[in-house]
Amino acid sequence: MLQTSSITLWSADEMFADRLLLKGIVYGVCAGLCWGVIFLGPQLTPGLSGLQFAVLRFLCYGAISVALLMPRWRRVCANLTMADWKSLFWLSLIGNLIYYTLVGTGVQLVGIATTSLIVGLIPVVVTLAGRHDVNAVSLRKLTPSLCCAVGGVTLISWHALINGDRPDTLTNIAGILCAAGALVTWSWFAVSNARRLAQVASVSAHDWALLTGVMTGAQSLLLATPVLGWQVGTHGNSEWLNFVMVAGGVAFLSSVVGGACWNQASRLLPLALSGQVLVIETLAALVFGFLWEHRLPDSYEIAAIALLVTGVVWCLNCHRTPRHSPAV
Repeated sequence: MLQTSSITLWSADEMFADRLLLKGIVYGVCAGLCWGVIFLGPQLTPGLSGLQFAVLRFLCYGAISVALLMPRWRRVCANLTMADWKSLFWLSLIGNLIYYTLVGTGVQLVGIATTSLIVGLIPVVVTLAGRHDVNAVSLRKLTPSLCCAVGGVTLISWHALINGDRPDTLTNIAGILCAAGALVTWSWFAVSNARRLAQVASVSAHDWALLTGVMTGAQSLLLATPVLGWQVGTHGNSEWLNFVMVAGGVAFLSSVVGGACWNQASRLLPLALSGQVLVIETLAALVFGFLWEHRLPDSYEIAAIALLVTGVVWCLNCHRTPRHSPAV
């Protein structure tokens, strides 16, 4: 009887763990889909530089965050320490403003495909960063999934570089460096944000995303005049309306909705697995890029996408709770 009860308890614990895993993956996938639009935004606003579009986007994000957080502002802030505000400052500056400025500049210099695929190596960096965490899966078990992810990104990056309409060499190098910088900044953000979230359990994932929005909006407000002020007279009212609509749409989808989903995923998933789920952002960016270019993926691109998906599924299986066979 005792043995049977023990087996039942194990099964219940395993089912609960798998439910949390699935829930975290769903949140991660939703975040990736929302974030895919960030690569399209700069292409829709060619009259703005990467920094200008980033500032405009985060002004919108800040305004939305203030409106949503205002009814419970005092209650939420009462749970924050000075260390939390310091973390919010650096997470907002590096993970939002600097990261997206680099992404936007990279997209405008070398295109959506090349930029999104270099940034697509974020899962590899985040997974490696989380390999020493408690209950983390060993690097040996993760190696096949990491190889698939790296192989997919390498294949499609090589294909994009040799088949695309490349600009001059200096522009190409500058765009690749911007994408590489975005890779570094957001990898740092993903790791730091996940670890800070674990320390602020009294603040919901949604409220943390909104607090990040308020901080980023405040930083953008300081940059608005020097970055956007001299551009006011160079664009007509209809152009500015288009800029604001695109920036507002990207802010709501990627920053508010995507940020809240990612914070939930960060709390429910091991850091290594949450890093792998970020591959969805790359896939979403590729789909949006194909739609923008009015074409279907070719055989090389399909093969690369298959490798990326295989890597995610493989990593997922590595993190599943092993089933215990009943003792006989």
